[in-house]
Amino acid sequence: MSTSNMKYALLKLNDQLEFVEMPATHMYQLGALNQRLHKELDKLTAPGAPVLPVFIAEFDGIEIVHPGYEVQHGLEYINALERSFAALLEQEKQYPLISLLTEIRALQAQLEQWYEEEEELA
Repeated sequence: MSTSNMKYALLKLNDQLEFVEMPATHMYQLGALNQRLHKELDKLTAPGAPVLPVFIAEFDGIEIVHPGYEVQHGLEYINALERSFAALLEQEKQYPLISLLTEIRALQAQLEQWYEEEEELA
């Protein structure tokens, strides 16, 4: 897989930094999804609503030199995000959570397809 196809997101949760590797073609979607989820998060009534990092910046390349940090695979990040929202489905009674899950799952499916196609080209 060519790293030139990738971008890197800097996410911040309280004082914790996260770095997520995404295909360059999908980075905008990650940023837009993060903004949408933040906009809707306060409307959730279920206990245990996910705590989301804020999307701070994106980079074309990254070299992490501090041993306490690592780059997270984009699909792994989206899979964990999907699981955290799916866990609320039975408890959430007020907010149409399925609309947020649909957006998360759409990006998840696109990433799965992207990685499959990259694997076939390799």
